[in-house]
Amino acid sequence: MELRMRKEDWLFLVACLGIGILAVEAFTWGRIGISYFVFIAAFYSVFFWRFRGFQFRHQRLGWLVLGAIWLLSASYFLFDSDVFYGLNILAIPALVVFHIALITGPKQAHWAHPVFLIYILKRIGASIAYNTAVARLFGRIAIRKTGGGKGVVAKKVLIGAVISLPVLAVVLNLLISADSQFERILSGFPDWFSIDGEMVFRIVASLIYTFAFFGYLQINLKRRLEIQQLKSGGPSGVVDPVTALTVLIILDAVYVLFVAVQFKYFFSGTLGEEFTYAEYARRGFFELVFVSLINLSVTIFVLTFSKIGGQRLWRTVQGALSILVVATGVILTSAFMRLMMYEAAYGFTFTRVLVHSFMIFLLVIFCYTFAKIWLARLSLLHFYFISALVFYTAINIVGVDKIVVERNLDRFEETGKIDLHYLAYMSDAGTLGLIKLYREQPETPGLRGLLLEKKKSLPESERWQSYNLTREKAKEALKQLQFD
Repeated sequence: MELRMRKEDWLFLVACLGIGILAVEAFTWGRIGISYFVFIAAFYSVFFWRFRGFQFRHQRLGWLVLGAIWLLSASYFLFDSDVFYGLNILAIPALVVFHIALITGPKQAHWAHPVFLIYILKRIGASIAYNTAVARLFGRIAIRKTGGGKGVVAKKVLIGAVISLPVLAVVLNLLISADSQFERILSGFPDWFSIDGEMVFRIVASLIYTFAFFGYLQINLKRRLEIQQLKSGGPSGVVDPVTALTVLIILDAVYVLFVAVQFKYFFSGTLGEEFTYAEYARRGFFELVFVSLINLSVTIFVLTFSKIGGQRLWRTVQGALSILVVATGVILTSAFMRLMMYEAAYGFTFTRVLVHSFMIFLLVIFCYTFAKIWLARLSLLHFYFISALVFYTAINIVGVDKIVVERNLDRFEETGKIDLHYLAYMSDAGTLGLIKLYREQPETPGLRGLLLEKKKSLPESERWQSYNLTREKAKEALKQLQFD
């Protein structure tokens, strides 16, 4: 790729360098907090500056995805959940890559089809090729600045040094294993030149971030790859409707019998003599897993790949699918009630509340799938993606930890039962809940000791990158807490 860069391209490269340095500052100084939100704000400021005047595509979905990105990045500042902390490190970059490819791609892009994933991968590959061309351009500039002959020699020396690196790594490992004195000498090598290893790492990381941003955004700006129009029929018509109907009738018979025999058992609110609460809840959870993986998959497969034969036959298939979805809804409701009973007996945890919310999400999914059975024009993948994005963003923003704490405190007022150790080690929201409980009922056994331990372990100070609203509230509340 022969590359020529204009003045604006050079300015954008400098801006990307600034964003790359900010990324290193935001993500490599310990626990991430407000720094993620600051980085996203700076990144999209540069993005919209560079793409000013650009005709964006899929703007309604684009604004939805962008809103999700902003809210997820803000969750690092607002809440302190270890689960979402890890998940969002992967989710936010994936959404940013998807968002940019979506709004800068061709108008006919089928974003809810696997072909769009191939399109994104091509964009990433093209950005790597673009950066390679930028490196060649830098090489040509260096040769011109140093003189042609010297530049060629320097290039050959550099190639020889790169080729020697694998051999050198093997030889050094062998020599280090053979002589401990030699190992000590080499371990002090950075000190010979007063090299700061951490500084070297940050410089390299900043350059990697810089060219990752620069290459990907430049490619999306300069080259709008076209996606071939998919045939309207797609892969449908693979499964014969009679075969599909046979499978559905067998499944429906099993589910209808299962629900009919145990309907009173499901919704009576009592346990069988042979079950404990833990066994009852676990069985409900596995029902949820199997229902979501099997019944939803079967429904989607039949709707996508079945031939639409005669009108009467297809109506029968639709009826069988409807029975499957309704039976699934009954079983999901049963699982939901089982978990409520388990929470009433043993309290609320992050996992149990998350599973509860996921059950509600699945019920919404099945309601839409039921509508899709009778309304062929509806798109499943569009709805699944948008609803999953909204659901995931919502559970990040509502503060699941805070809900867990509040429900456990309410349960304590009603029953006098509470798991103090779980609240103490779940997150800073749990700490705030314990402080609230101590102020209201300081005589609660074991509570004073837990809070004393937490107060003694308070860190002296944190970098601005790690600033978190919930964590700061907990710190201030612990500092102000007075023990008799």
